[in-house]
Amino acid sequence: MSEQVDGRNPTRHLSDEECWQRLREAPYGRVALAVAGEVDIFPVNHKIDGTSIVFRTAPGTKLLELTIRDHVAFQVDGFTEREAFSVVAKGTAREFDRQGEVAAAERLGIEPWAPEQKDRWVRIDVTELHGRWFERRAQ
Repeated sequence: MSEQVDGRNPTRHLSDEECWQRLREAPYGRVALAVAGEVDIFPVNHKIDGTSIVFRTAPGTKLLELTIRDHVAFQVDGFTEREAFSVVAKGTAREFDRQGEVAAAERLGIEPWAPEQKDRWVRIDVTELHGRWFERRAQ
């Protein structure tokens, strides 16, 4: 373990359990997609279902891009006056529309903030998970 810097403990890697907890607690995250050499990042409201991330969306760029290239990254972060964290999950995204799977996803209680109709469902099956935590400098 490294030494303290300006009285703060060094950055530490979060365990998988800590990463999942922070993903569960975050009110929104960002999904990053890369298609044809372009990268787009979209904020989404999400919920955790086992070891996957579920969100609702509408037809458009995000949905089109993830059908072209299904490898995505998903990120949440947060902070208080004393600490900060960041979690990145990588995996495969897929739209789903089977009645049973949609009914189960609806029970997760995902409520999009945006006013548009979000009637398409996406699941990210997580294959990699990384998180970091650090103490913030006193203000």
